Amino acid sequence: MKPAKQWPKSAITKKDACNAQAFLDSAGLTRKVTHFEKAAIIFSQGSLAESVMYIQEGGVKITAVSAAGKEAIIAILGPGDFFGEGSLAGQSVRMGKATSTTRSTVLVIDRNEMAQALHNQHELSDLFINFVLTRNIRIEEDLVDQLFNSTEKRLARTLLLLARYGKQNQPQRVLPKVSQETLAEMIGTTRTRVNLFMNKFKKLGFIKYNGGIHINTSLLSVVLHD
Repeated sequence: MKPAKQWPKSAITKKDACNAQAFLDSAGLTRKVTHFEKAAIIFSQGSLAESVMYIQEGGVKITAVSAAGKEAIIAILGPGDFFGEGSLAGQSVRMGKATSTTRSTVLVIDRNEMAQALHNQHELSDLFINFVLTRNIRIEEDLVDQLFNSTEKRLARTLLLLARYGKQNQPQRVLPKVSQETLAEMIGTTRTRVNLFMNKFKKLGFIKYNGGIHINTSLLSVVLHD
């Protein structure tokens, strides 16, 4: 039996992201605004988990490496997203590595102070719980995607997610430069297969290249097509 088609909703809308920032600003937290250049390591797998982080600008890639040395991309995050939240649940070391995908600005918040803020600021707590639950739903959908959908559909879905399709505000439409190797890692295939379908999407007018990957919302038809 085929799984029901559901499109993942955004974890945090533009309005919610502004609210989250406002709550963080008003909570009197000890936090550090840190700027990262593209491809900078924000934290490493196995490092101490002592803080929660919030993306103000830019993007972050979360990866993990197995004992055999195989690396997998766990998530691609953008402005308004939290990461490193495992530290709030007793995670003593980082389970993955966080790397900036472009020039980024990140708030680094002590985990104990963040826990106190979530206890005191109910609106912030609601937004944070919504983010965590939506992230879990996204992980489940990614697993279903890997198990049941074709490489072509997985690639189309990933491009739309990277374009933040489905947010209440307009999707960004133009992706920062992302390599075909990275896309291949994200959907569990080879660069050759990614190149094949990217060329197909380009010929069909679903995407175009011009200083980045321009995403046409008609690409959604690939995901919805049986």
